[in-house]
Amino acid sequence: MILVSGHFRLPPERIAEARPAMAKAIAASRAEPGCRDYSYAEDMAEPGLFRVHEEWDSREALEVHFAAAHMKEWQSVRETLGFHDRQVLAYEVGEPTPL
Repeated sequence: MILVSGHFRLPPERIAEARPAMAKAIAASRAEPGCRDYSYAEDMAEPGLFRVHEEWDSREALEVHFAAAHMKEWQSVRETLGFHDRQVLAYEVGEPTPL
């Protein structure tokens, strides 16, 4: 499994404008083959800081995701909204076990 974790920032005054584009990208990503989970969460202590969490079956599924039309659209739109400070990493992990 591939775990993707990180963050990005949007100017707080642009978040309401960004939400429809984020929702569209999230819904389309969740529908992709190999996607187990895909979400953005705004940090409660830091307005404009969004945490990224994704789970993919394989590196191949993740590569297909990056090339998807909805991701190219999201990348284009987010630049117009002041998107910055993107720090996202992928990790290869084993199967999860309950704690």
